[in-house]
Amino acid sequence: MERRKERNKDNIAKINSTYAKQQEKQMAQKSREKKLLFRRLIAFVFLFVLICGGMTTYHFQQRAQMQEKQAEYQQLNEKMTQLTNRNETLKEEVEKLSDIDYLLQIARKDYFFSKDGEIIFKLPDEEPSY
Repeated sequence: MERRKERNKDNIAKINSTYAKQQEKQMAQKSREKKLLFRRLIAFVFLFVLICGGMTTYHFQQRAQMQEKQAEYQQLNEKMTQLTNRNETLKEEVEKLSDIDYLLQIARKDYFFSKDGEIIFKLPDEEPSY
């Protein structure tokens, strides 16, 4: 069947008029334009896919980086809360240390200072095992 089509094409005579030549030139021009259009379309599709792939990759990298930063922010926020609480505790301790009665109480408890005529006995904290 293909051979027959090839033979038919070879058997057709072409008219050598200016109109026929113009038509052939127009057909060849349209064929070139179609090829060029198809190539441009393929180039634009390739460029579009490339840009979309790059943007998608960049988006996922940014999301991962954002999650890391949020986790770091959460940790630092917790640490700041702990340090703020410790700072408040230390400020209270400084205020208490300016009170003489509190200092005497600490000295009696930790360093076994006693008042006149007072005897201090140190009892074990643990219960005996017998």
